[in-house]
Amino acid sequence: MPTAVEIEKKIISVIIIEDFKLTRVGLRCALNSNEDINVVAESDNAMDGLELIKRHSPDVVLMDLGLAGMNGIEATIKVKEMNNNVKVIALTSHDREEEVIAALSSGAMAYCLKDIDPLKLADVIRDVSNGVCWLDPMIARKVLDSFPKQESLSFLRDSSSDENRVPLTEREFEVLKHLVDGKSNTEIAKELIVSVHTAKAHVCSILQKMCVNDRVQAAVKAVKEGLV
Repeated sequence: MPTAVEIEKKIISVIIIEDFKLTRVGLRCALNSNEDINVVAESDNAMDGLELIKRHSPDVVLMDLGLAGMNGIEATIKVKEMNNNVKVIALTSHDREEEVIAALSSGAMAYCLKDIDPLKLADVIRDVSNGVCWLDPMIARKVLDSFPKQESLSFLRDSSSDENRVPLTEREFEVLKHLVDGKSNTEIAKELIVSVHTAKAHVCSILQKMCVNDRVQAAVKAVKEGLV
């Protein structure tokens, strides 16, 4: 017969990074009403939030995407570089397709609209802490509809063996061509009619898939191997 201690739920530590104080207070109070969730710290900006993450190593971070200065997508990328075990939930008031894709590409495991029911948010935190990805149902259909166009896998042209093949999306191939041309993230965003954050997320994904450290190495490899 297990004791009470043995069946006690794991306490999920959470950090909130949100620039609107009333939203932070509401989130903290709602989440701390759950016995298995503990908000250990909060911040109104990304830079201070990153320091708090270093100090507390939380299980989950609630990340507002619309932060001033360093935005939530950029901050999420830094969080994952700093500690890949920390799970990030993107919080936003928007349901724009490009923002959803950019957030998930940056490493977020869930995308929630800020009007989500507090009880549902608690469930999402529990799922995400266990490695489950989650999308708000209000925007899931929009992302699924774009999947064949944006996310269908293509393989590098003229590759003779599996080890030389890298799965890039059609959009990532477009971005790679612009990288070879030496264009900045801002210029790429303008060419593709997307936000700079989305362009940056695509570049980060390309670097990871091509196993290179920076955009210059990606461009050199693309030209050397005849990928574009």
